[in-house]
Amino acid sequence: MDYKTARKFLISQVNVSEENSKTFLSHLKQGKAPIPGQVTNILLALKIVFDGLHGTSNLDRELVYALHLLSFDSRLAFEIGEKTNVPWPPLLKEDINRICRAVRNIFAGVWKGED
Repeated sequence: MDYKTARKFLISQVNVSEENSKTFLSHLKQGKAPIPGQVTNILLALKIVFDGLHGTSNLDRELVYALHLLSFDSRLAFEIGEKTNVPWPPLLKEDINRICRAVRNIFAGVWKGED
C-alpha cells in the first residue's frame, strides 16, 4: 500500500452513508463488529500515512477530518455500544486505542509505541 492508497482508504473508512455500510465507522455506529482484517488494514494505513507525511508541516483538511473521526467517533461509538450491551469483540477496545495512538502520532509527527 502506498501513501495515496492509504490516505484514500482511511478517508473511506469514516464514510457512514447507507450505500457504504461496510466502513469501519459505519459498522461501529450500527453496533456491529468490524469486518475481519479491517482494523489491521487501518493500522497499516495509518503507519503508511505517518511515514508519507514525515517532514511535512501541513496536513490536508480532508485527511485531518478523517483521522479525527477515526479516533474520536470510533471511541464514542464503542462506548455507546458498551452502554447498550453490544457484544464487541474482546480486543476491539485495545484496537481503538491503537488507532487513537497512531492518529496522535501522525499529528505529533513522532511515532511512539504503547503508552
